[in-house]
Amino acid sequence: MSEQQANKIIITSARRKMARAQCQLTEGKGRVFVNGVPIELIPIEMIRLKIMEPLLLAGESLASKIDARIYTFGGGIMGQADAARMALARALVKFSGSKELEELYKQYDRTMLAGDPRETESEKWMRYSARRWRQKAYR
Repeated sequence: MSEQQANKIIITSARRKMARAQCQLTEGKGRVFVNGVPIELIPIEMIRLKIMEPLLLAGESLASKIDARIYTFGGGIMGQADAARMALARALVKFSGSKELEELYKQYDRTMLAGDPRETESEKWMRYSARRWRQKAYR
């Protein structure tokens, strides 16, 4: 039984707009990789902090015990960051099995665990965009 627990792997996924993310969480030394790149090397600080939020809220005791590999695709960079953040938060809750951590995430920001269902409206036939119609002249 101890061998099975030592190789504990948790896989979660999340979506935000057109972006998709998958997180593989294993026991380790506190390393986080996004698309094969260490999170410390991501150049945009806002994205780096957004992905790190679940780890910062969980605390150093849990964050130093895990290794996370996050793979994102589709959508834009902020959508991918939101999807990666949600996948990581879900994986941490599953890994720890802690109801307190789940409640903490829900109180801080509900979208860390429950996704935002909004998507872009599709473009309609004979229109310039989803809702814009041709201009009409009355005179």
